[in-house]
Amino acid sequence: MMEIVAAADSDERGLSLLRVVNILQRVVVFLHSFTVDKTRGQTSTSTSASKTQQMPGMSEEEVAKKVKEICQELILSQEALKEVCDRLQEEINKGLGKESNPEATIKCFPTYVRELPNGKEKGRFLALDLGGTNFRVLLIELGDKCSMESRIYAVPQPIMIGPGDGLFDHIAECLASFIKERNLGTELLPLGFTFSFPCKQEGLTKARLARWTKGFKCEGVEGRDVVELLKKAIAKRGDVKIKICAVLNDTTGTLMSCAWKNHNCRVGLIVGTGTNACYMEKIEKVELWDGDLEEPHQVIINTEWGAFGDNGCLDFIRTEYDNTIDRESLNPGKQLFEKMISGMYMGEIARQVIVRLVAEGLLFDGKSSDILQEKGSFFTKYISEIESDEDGDFNNCYAILEELGLNNATDADCANVRHVCECVSRRAAYLAGAGVALLLNRINEESVSVAVDGSVYRFHPHFHNLMVEQVSQLIKPGIKFDLMLSEDGSGRGAALVAAVASRTSAMR
Repeated sequence: MMEIVAAADSDERGLSLLRVVNILQRVVVFLHSFTVDKTRGQTSTSTSASKTQQMPGMSEEEVAKKVKEICQELILSQEALKEVCDRLQEEINKGLGKESNPEATIKCFPTYVRELPNGKEKGRFLALDLGGTNFRVLLIELGDKCSMESRIYAVPQPIMIGPGDGLFDHIAECLASFIKERNLGTELLPLGFTFSFPCKQEGLTKARLARWTKGFKCEGVEGRDVVELLKKAIAKRGDVKIKICAVLNDTTGTLMSCAWKNHNCRVGLIVGTGTNACYMEKIEKVELWDGDLEEPHQVIINTEWGAFGDNGCLDFIRTEYDNTIDRESLNPGKQLFEKMISGMYMGEIARQVIVRLVAEGLLFDGKSSDILQEKGSFFTKYISEIESDEDGDFNNCYAILEELGLNNATDADCANVRHVCECVSRRAAYLAGAGVALLLNRINEESVSVAVDGSVYRFHPHFHNLMVEQVSQLIKPGIKFDLMLSEDGSGRGAALVAAVASRTSAMR
């Protein structure tokens, strides 16, 4: 259940749904805290006296020092990050190799997207964007400007873990509803399908699901072509006409969306519910390539780097918290890099550290709460909110701790909680930055823009700067780069892939 809630919490495409979830959460927390406080004969308001208490037998300075010692394993040295780059390079080479790919953890799927937008794409396109606990249908008109209207549809939990046919029937039903609402039934529109799960692509319109992630467990889909499943669901209805021109994941959409404005864009990155990256690679380096060898001699590679470390190559930086996260997840042993970086897991890592500090008497006078002990109760958004406080100001931290039933925290407690959050988020940003640096070094062009999207990157107050800091440390001398926020990348990017595919097919 934690992963489903966390996915909604950290996926920006579900903000409307998330607001409802947050309201319900706050109501439950309030009622829970009221009941607990009443039975203990306490009030829910922290007193000024409680905010100045000190840990018995230890000064605040000694406590802070001990907290930092415990958090030290979350802090990565430059040497460790360089080693991460070296190992990522090795794993990507395995993924691109024809003989080594079957055993590779980073699959490096060729996307069959070889051309970037030239900025002159025109027309109306549909985009379908599935990548979390909700999905969007979009109508996009490309021209001198990009106009767009969209609607978000929820994917109920029973559908997320039910039969695969049920998922695609649900998508087709929502797609048909969207088309009918806009009276588009008589128009055959090209559609770009963003399917943000690990897939082996066998063409621009054929992609077999390698494995589910992000809390999905629909039976009968892994190993099958998701475009064919969608076509089958649409044909079963018989009430809409759609031409699926391309299937892609959200990283490719992110890259394409930014490339429409910035022709130097060569890397796409997502740091949200999950994490993944894609980049433009020379065909000669892609042994897996089975397409034509005509111009352009390049193809976007979907790395699926969330699986980096699944073979044990990152064990040298993993912690007891990472091991617990993995052991208690829906996919033990899988997506280990993602579990150190993404919004689905960051909050839970911080919660585990905080619980340990409480148990050792270093936080809250050694007194926990029932809510804090619950798996998944410390949302990833709490990290962003706590780190948004100005130095010396703990307003957000106090509010969050009170939501968690911790009503007697001190300023010193808040400072230590913030340190935990900073260690978790800095590690995530540095690991993402190390990965981007490696991709920039592979591309080895003088100036490259990196398209970035995802709720962690968007909403954490320091994530961008932390990434820039780390990329700058690890890239080759002379390479210039910038991180560019992708505006609605996975939606507009899907339409752009469909537009480029339509343009190139018309030229043949």
